[in-house]
Amino acid sequence: MTKTEFKAESKRLLDLMIHSIYTHKEIFLREIISNASDATDKRYYNAMQRGETGLNRNELSIDVTIDKENRTLTVTDHGCGMTEEDLHNNLGTIAKSGSLDFKLHQEKNEDIDIIGQFGVGFYSAFMVSKQVKVITRSENAEQGYIWESDGADGYTVTPCEKDTIGTEIIMTLKDNTADDNYDEFLDTYHIHSLIKKYSDYIHYPIHLPMESTRIQENSNPENPDYETIMEIQRVNSMTPLWKKMPAQITEDEYTRFYQEKYLDFEDPLLTIHSNTEGSATYTAMMFVPQRAPYDFYTKDFEKGLSLYASGVLIMDKCADLLPDHFAFVRGLVDSQDLSLNISREMLQHDRQLKLISSSLEKKIKSELLKLLKNDREKYEKLFESFGLQLKAGCHNDYGTHKEMLQDLLLFYSSTEKKMVTLAEYMDRMKEDQKEIYYACGRTVEQINLLPQMELFQEKGYEVLYLTHEIDEFAIKVMRDYKEKPYKSIADGSIDLENAEDKEAAAKKAEEHKDLLDFCVNALNGSVKEIKLSTRLKSHPVCISADGPLSLEMERVLQSMPNGHTMPKLDRILEINANHPVFQTLCDLYTADTEKAADLANVLYNQALLIEGLNIEDPVAYANAVCRLVTR
Repeated sequence: MTKTEFKAESKRLLDLMIHSIYTHKEIFLREIISNASDATDKRYYNAMQRGETGLNRNELSIDVTIDKENRTLTVTDHGCGMTEEDLHNNLGTIAKSGSLDFKLHQEKNEDIDIIGQFGVGFYSAFMVSKQVKVITRSENAEQGYIWESDGADGYTVTPCEKDTIGTEIIMTLKDNTADDNYDEFLDTYHIHSLIKKYSDYIHYPIHLPMESTRIQENSNPENPDYETIMEIQRVNSMTPLWKKMPAQITEDEYTRFYQEKYLDFEDPLLTIHSNTEGSATYTAMMFVPQRAPYDFYTKDFEKGLSLYASGVLIMDKCADLLPDHFAFVRGLVDSQDLSLNISREMLQHDRQLKLISSSLEKKIKSELLKLLKNDREKYEKLFESFGLQLKAGCHNDYGTHKEMLQDLLLFYSSTEKKMVTLAEYMDRMKEDQKEIYYACGRTVEQINLLPQMELFQEKGYEVLYLTHEIDEFAIKVMRDYKEKPYKSIADGSIDLENAEDKEAAAKKAEEHKDLLDFCVNALNGSVKEIKLSTRLKSHPVCISADGPLSLEMERVLQSMPNGHTMPKLDRILEINANHPVFQTLCDLYTADTEKAADLANVLYNQALLIEGLNIEDPVAYANAVCRLVTR
């Protein structure tokens, strides 16, 4: 028997195929079953071309058998088979794809999904096999052939008797090593799990002998005896749910699919099923869970949609198909248009991938807006779990995704006492209002008590409450909404007072200029300025900021690692000129400057506490309070 060398450049090329192209050895079973599916498709297509109607798709099974004693794993199909010439051309030439040749010449047919195109999938068998034997008979020949190879040394082809059309691939597995356990590919349940993982939606039945129990014959019905038998079972689902039209799928079917695939006990909060044709042709079935996974907001979380090509799993989590701001979406995409690399484990970054990703992003946004409009309660539940991710999306990449995400955001409203959208806020804005007002705090209750809120409540201006650390960072990056800029109520530049009040305050400030300058010096540079405020009503003091950095942003930045290196903002202490405490300050300045300095420090630290900021020197503050109450 003469051994024929491979028609490729060298043994090194086959070694590359076996050891470098595929990252996981288990991929070999996906490749072999995909080849079997392609061969069956070819036979089915050829029969239709000849006008034959006797073939039943369900009878064209792919059979997987395990022989532990001889260490063989066998995959048998009832496809088109190969002639001796095919064996030399397709299996004897590395990177020569018969499937690709067939695909290029066939007519468009929805029932035919040829998967292979590179001609290297078959050689993945050598990752786990020390010998591969192919017994085949073409549908166009009476003679069968055996192709046999131990690897890079070459192969032999010999005639044989074979009664049925199709191909049988017998893989003799390698012996175990310290690093690799090949016995797992002789385990029925492991093989079953690999078929379910990669080939569950091959549209021909995949049969595998599985253990099952049954009541023994002639067993006592009241106390039956059971026996374990090997029973051939179909282990793949065959028809992907997403290939059906959405109108044909019930909510129960969607829910069952979601719960089984993603191991969630709850129903999905939202289901998105899209069949898209055109510049980007694909099917997508996506779900939004009821609540965030336990690791969602950690660095360990992996986003991504499962990627299928003709029902065959290519990537379990394709991160490139999903933008970060929609990382909470689970699901899958099935497309034949994506350019895969030679191992079909990764994508090449091409225009088609970007088109699908962009289309998915728009579809997700559209469905979220529809949910917001039609089921507000459900959307608010979604936002409670994933609103932080949407806000982070507005902040990331310097606001690049602002237009995509801003209409999906919700904030608590001071007037509505509930979560509202930016568009709803805009609809209620006063005619003379030029800015969107917001306030920062850790809770709604804390913000309600801010001194600055009194003026806005008095004048009837709606204020959005920002209660999460990232909120103001996102707002600052977004800058405006429909040309209305955002403005913090703690911003010192806000001008809502009437002219008479401002004139009275300016006059009074001029009268007490020496006192105010004294208090600034008493605070040792903690504030840039002390001014008499007209926006305070019942509260004695408040802190406002001068410049782009807000009080809340300063607090968040300084709480981070290395936060001490962050620059401090310019603070302004505002004192209510109509509050009794100001008259007390005036009296002390005249009678006892040391006591006046203590009161200035106490008022400044009270303003910090009201704002939710830390007191710089708690001991000094406590001592000042003691001196004031004991003198």
